[in-house]
Amino acid sequence: MSEDRATKKSSEIYEKRWAIVSLASIPLIMTLGNSMLIPVLPDMEKELNISKLQSSYIITVYSIVAIFLIPIAGFLSDRFGRKIVIIPSLIAAGIGGLISGYAAWKMDDPFTWVLVGRILQGIGASGTAPIVLPLVGDMFRREKDVSATLGLIETSNTFGKVLSPILGSVLAGVIWYLPFFSIPVFCLMSVLLVLILVKKPKNEEKGPSFKEFWKNTKSTFHTHGRWLVAVFIVGAILMFILFGILFYLSSVMEDVYNIKGIRKGLYLAIPLAALCLASYITGKVIKDDIIKMKWITFTGIMLAGLTTVAVSFSEQFIYLIIVFLVCGVGIGVGLPSLDAIITESISKEVRGTISCIYSSARFAGVAAGPPVIALLMDLPSLVWMVAVLCGSAVIAALLAFKVIHPEADGEKSSSGSQQIEATLFKKY
Repeated sequence: MSEDRATKKSSEIYEKRWAIVSLASIPLIMTLGNSMLIPVLPDMEKELNISKLQSSYIITVYSIVAIFLIPIAGFLSDRFGRKIVIIPSLIAAGIGGLISGYAAWKMDDPFTWVLVGRILQGIGASGTAPIVLPLVGDMFRREKDVSATLGLIETSNTFGKVLSPILGSVLAGVIWYLPFFSIPVFCLMSVLLVLILVKKPKNEEKGPSFKEFWKNTKSTFHTHGRWLVAVFIVGAILMFILFGILFYLSSVMEDVYNIKGIRKGLYLAIPLAALCLASYITGKVIKDDIIKMKWITFTGIMLAGLTTVAVSFSEQFIYLIIVFLVCGVGIGVGLPSLDAIITESISKEVRGTISCIYSSARFAGVAAGPPVIALLMDLPSLVWMVAVLCGSAVIAALLAFKVIHPEADGEKSSSGSQQIEATLFKKY
């Protein structure tokens, strides 16, 4: 027992446990900053006198800005350091929340300034949560410690999704614009945690110039481009499915079962809680086993795809909750595996940029899910929605099976030539 305790206390994860907590707060806060507003949108439509399309812009501008700026933030983090990018970005996100909240509180026609604040929040989001992934890779020497910590980070991200509909409903129940003002408070807490508890990695050097960075990035994609693109697409599809089914479940609860407010938020949290738990367990299980990551990702995608087909069998409320709970498990085991694949397979010189391109792909899936499903739900039959979701899962599963192929690393083809395309996890 004493030996086990000594081993635990000597482990790098134990030593850096508070730094991990600090970093885990960042994706939690950024997730709250967007998803917390979703249950509040109907109230905003009334208070701001805007249409449903206009209210969707409050969510959309945040994601679109982040999609384009995340890769730039990744380069800056590679060049100048992770904390130098993260802290100003958290401050920018907090100021954006203040602008939106103040506009909603004091202005007669605040919609434009609410969007300005949301754009600034999106700018802040681009330099926060995506930079956490490469920073975790920088912090640890052992790959299994990286995988375990990434599982915790993904769990924090997912927990934010679980908490968002509940917290958003509670805050809006007090004052409808209070969710905007909560963001600066959360961001300030995270800034203090990162400043105090997250230390710069030892021997951190200034990253490459833009010319060197561009050369390194091109070289990375030349060597690993096939599997990298596959991982980007799989990540986008998983987020597309997740936010698509959440939108569908939310609509069915309100339109068919008349479930609204905090009660609705609690029901929406059930599949997300399953996703959160699955992410946490997966981070513990995969360790530094690359082959295990690949097969867990494939299994999770297949599970998510099968549940999208099951949606068409019944609209009974309990049935749908169970189906989406299983779907949450499938997505939950896939996401931390993809995080670890990216982080552990790319050199530090370009790790921030590659991780951020991956995060941009995930944001694209988030942005596409609700509007696509909304259009498909307007069609006479549910078959089209099921076909799109299931078809997306099939594409992701094929990519995971055929392209993400670590078993072939270093093997020779029958002609004796190196199988470069299948060399997935050779360190760059």
